Amino acid sequence: MLERVAQYQAQITEAIAETFIMVGISLTAAILLGLPLGVLLFFSAKGQLYENRFWHQVLNGFVNIIRSFPFLLFVVFMIPVTRWLVGTAIGTLAASVPLAVVSLAIYSRQVEQALHDVPRGILEAARAMGATRLQIMFKFLLVEARSGLILGLTNSMISFISYSTVMGVVGGGGVGDFAIRYGYQRFETELMLAVILLMIVIVQFIQLFGSLLSRWLDKR
Repeated sequence: MLERVAQYQAQITEAIAETFIMVGISLTAAILLGLPLGVLLFFSAKGQLYENRFWHQVLNGFVNIIRSFPFLLFVVFMIPVTRWLVGTAIGTLAASVPLAVVSLAIYSRQVEQALHDVPRGILEAARAMGATRLQIMFKFLLVEARSGLILGLTNSMISFISYSTVMGVVGGGGVGDFAIRYGYQRFETELMLAVILLMIVIVQFIQLFGSLLSRWLDKR
């Protein structure tokens, strides 16, 4: 197995780089867009600080629609949008577009759940101290939820890696594309197993780091 891996070292390295480009873009979208979306979902819900039934239903519907799409069909559905945004529907950058959209929907739910997990007493205490709504949001709820936010981001990132393996169908490259082309189609079972083991190690490292960071931030 080691000999076969060494023979394809350049291709494996390139595939890993493509995977991390896709995951990196998705992670950025999740933080910059998914985090605010999740906050809006939480605060616009019934009984919350910025209760707004209309906008909550709009945002909730958007997230539900994105998450209910079978991912492969969503990639195909997004091809016209992807071509309009980046000028092509093939390649790593193009593959990152549908993945980024899915990532913000996934993480927004994680954010919403993390905020719901904050004890109600924190909100009541903040109100009793005369905190403004913005202070309650940024200095109390988001601070208390930071451990859950990190853990949610960790779980989301692992999902992004899983989704990225599908992107070979649109020429996005990555580890999944390498495993199919060099491992499955050429009957190089050893290569396919080596790539799977590599991804398992990467995912384990991400989960361990995220769990440790989440535990360190949890001051309860």
